[in-house]
Amino acid sequence: MSLLLDHIVIRVQDLEQSIAHFGSLGFTVQRGGTHADGATHNALIGFADGSYFELIAFLRDAPEHRWWDDGAHVGDGFVDFALLPESVAATIDGAGQRGLVYDGPIAGGRLRPDGERLEWQIGKPRSADLPFLCGDVTPRRLRVAEGAVRHHENGARGVANITLVVNDLDASVARYRALLGAIDVQRAPLPGYGVALAVLRLGPTGLTLLSPSRTPDDADGFASDLRRHLAARGEGVFAVALETHAGGTPRRFASELTHGATLELVAGS
Repeated sequence: MSLLLDHIVIRVQDLEQSIAHFGSLGFTVQRGGTHADGATHNALIGFADGSYFELIAFLRDAPEHRWWDDGAHVGDGFVDFALLPESVAATIDGAGQRGLVYDGPIAGGRLRPDGERLEWQIGKPRSADLPFLCGDVTPRRLRVAEGAVRHHENGARGVANITLVVNDLDASVARYRALLGAIDVQRAPLPGYGVALAVLRLGPTGLTLLSPSRTPDDADGFASDLRRHLAARGEGVFAVALETHAGGTPRRFASELTHGATLELVAGS
């Protein structure tokens, strides 16, 4: 059963400010509305490949919420990503038969600013290195708008790659095999960097898993950056590369405008 990228979640403290900031970077931002539990509201940045960014902010204290950041201790930035199943229940069942437990299906929903009510189901993993599942009950086109809103002045067309940082590469690869079934995983060290990596694909999107060596022998190197990320934010999304058209201009977006999300634009093939 193939699973494609659905969306990537960026937590922000101030939704209006984040809408303005991402808009200034050349993204077309849509207001999403308020979630059914009343704890959060969001805005979306949709891409031509069907995936999207979700900018999400809290409307009230919600310590029961998986993305709640008590006292803004961790801060803004990437907090999660989701895959799109044809059936959440069937995907959870298939993963369970391969030894991986997901909780759900759990009902979710959102009220759009125009009054349209959306419904979906989610499946929650029990480890932070894995994505959650988000499957629509109402038509997906109501949740993820089509047309001109997927055009961006900066040329972004889709998610080329998601980089995750994980504690134990072997354990994470095993969990992804249990989730996705028969997949091709390429493994390689990064000589001189103290980092091991594995690469797999979610349709057009690459997924790169990075794990720093357990010996902190590079106090100022890349592996040290990964260890600091793990200590501060835990396992999960570390960086995202967006694809633009062939011959497009690569760029790194300013982190103060992406609310701490490490985000770059790369030229497509």
